[in-house]
Amino acid sequence: MGWYCEGRLWNTNREAPRSGAAAADKKDNMEVLTHLRLMAGYNLRMNRQVYAGAASLSDEQLNKPLGAYFGSVLGTLNHIMVGDLLWLHRFRRHSEAYLSLQALKELPQPTTLDTVIYDRFGALGAARSIVDEAILTWVSEELKPAELSQLLSYQNAKGEAATRDFGELICNLFNHQTHHRGQVSTLLSQLGVDIGPTDFLLDIPQQ
Repeated sequence: MGWYCEGRLWNTNREAPRSGAAAADKKDNMEVLTHLRLMAGYNLRMNRQVYAGAASLSDEQLNKPLGAYFGSVLGTLNHIMVGDLLWLHRFRRHSEAYLSLQALKELPQPTTLDTVIYDRFGALGAARSIVDEAILTWVSEELKPAELSQLLSYQNAKGEAATRDFGELICNLFNHQTHHRGQVSTLLSQLGVDIGPTDFLLDIPQQ
């Protein structure tokens, strides 16, 4: 059994450990963590490019309805932030050692997926930088390999209880960002803005 994170298959076999299984699981978790660190760096780079491009637009262009799921460039960027804050709020409850995530309690705590938490682009950009640095610090310095195979219990935006694999949920965080950031890049392109190279390939170290 396994799960995919940006195209990679990870082992999630929860059967009783056999000979050598513990060592294999430890190696698998370390590989997952290495990948998550790359994704955190990719998230930081791409958001800088997206926000640099969006900064060239007027308020009217940022708020112009363009037929996207969340309407406009600003609406979609807000949705990405909402998704991040909802999940990071759940993640920080997993361990008091996640100090970088604990610090995000000072930011707004959305309750619905379509909440516009920042109606001004400048404020949204400032919060984006704080969140991206926190994510990078968390996966680089605080998140432990063994925690990736643990379970996380939480309530979704509808108040429904759920329990899922913690490592998979972190991958969901990055997948959600990538999905909607792709929509933003299309909207920006329609407005004549080129944000530059978007391939994750650029963040994969050469061997």
